[in-house]
Amino acid sequence: MAARIYQPAKSATQSGAAKSRRWVLEYEPEQPREIEPLMGWTSSGDMKSQIRLFFDTKEEALAYAAREGVAARVIETSSAARKTISYSDNFKPGRLEQWTH
Repeated sequence: MAARIYQPAKSATQSGAAKSRRWVLEYEPEQPREIEPLMGWTSSGDMKSQIRLFFDTKEEALAYAAREGVAARVIETSSAARKTISYSDNFKPGRLEQWTH
């Protein structure tokens, strides 16, 4: 029984960072998914794949995994390095980049 601990990525449809500061513990799948012959749905007998636990800090998630005897690996994500600019920066007289359109 293994698990992964990570911070989920920011939602692509929202500009805010809500729900991306929490840490998530998810169990690794123990069985592969299979296609049900009657309806064609994807199913699995692995019940732990439905569990997602949320923690405020990485240390809390690691402490829970150690307490429950779960081998956990931490997946560190790096934040995107983005330069925040406004629309009016396109028309600044001292603009360094070439006009592209």
